[in-house]
Amino acid sequence: MTLRVAIEGVSFWASRLPGWDIARTVIRGEQAAPETPSARPSPTLLAPTERRRAPDTVAVALEVAARACEAAGRKPSDLPSVFASTHGDLAISDYMCSTLATTPALISPIKFHNSVHNAAAGYWSIGTGSLAPYTAISAYEYTFGTGLLEAATQAVCEQRPVLYVAFDIESKGALASMAPSRGLLGAALVLAPVNQSQQQRGLILTTESVAESHPTPARSAAATLVADNALAPCLPFFEVLASSSPRTLRLALSRQMALNVQVN
Repeated sequence: MTLRVAIEGVSFWASRLPGWDIARTVIRGEQAAPETPSARPSPTLLAPTERRRAPDTVAVALEVAARACEAAGRKPSDLPSVFASTHGDLAISDYMCSTLATTPALISPIKFHNSVHNAAAGYWSIGTGSLAPYTAISAYEYTFGTGLLEAATQAVCEQRPVLYVAFDIESKGALASMAPSRGLLGAALVLAPVNQSQQQRGLILTTESVAESHPTPARSAAATLVADNALAPCLPFFEVLASSSPRTLRLALSRQMALNVQVN
C-alpha cells in the first residue's frame, strides 16, 4: 500500500522543547535546549472550568493540536482528527486503581470522567465546537506510526485535511513499573490530499512485511530530552522534518510490519 499526503502544519511540545520552532533548531544543532523545563501548556480554548479540570494529557494534546491548525491556516472545528496515545492518562489510572482498592466510595467523578482514552479528543471537540469525526488510537510501542498511517489513510480516502495528534505523559505509582513514561510529549500534524499546484512538503507512506521491524533511531541532541517518554519513537520522524532535504525513515507498526516514510 502506498499513500501520498501533503504536510500543511507541524507542531511539537516537550518540557524542554516547548514548540516546533525551538525543537527544530535543537534538532538541527543550531542551539541548545533551554535548561529550565517549561510549565505544562494551558489549553486556552477551553472555558475556565474545563481548563482547571483538564489533566496533563488534555493540556499537551490541545496545545499541539491548536498550533498545528494555526500553522496550517485551518479552522480547527472543520478538521476530522486522529488522537493517538500509548497509555492515555496513567496518572489518573493509578489514582483510580488505588482509590478503588482502598476507599472506593471516594472516587472522584471528574477523575473518572478524565480517565477514558479519548478524553483529549472529547475536550478538543468541546473546545473547538467541532462536529467533525475523531478517532482515538493506542497501539502500545507502535502507537505513533499506527496513528500516522490512520490519519494519512483518512486524508486520502476522504480527500480532506485531517489533524493528527499524538501525546503521552508521565506514569505514576505501581503502573509506572509496567508502563514507564517520563515527562510530557506531544506532537501534531495537519495532513491533506496532495495538491500539485501547491508547493508543500509531503509524505509517501508504504507498508512492508519484514522479518523484524527495525525503526530508524533518533540521532539528534533532542533525543535524550524525550527518550524516557512513551512517545519517544516519534522523534526520528520529526528529526527528518527538521531537515530541509528529502529523507526516508522507517517506523514500526508491529514486530513484523514496518511503515516506510519518505519525506519530500
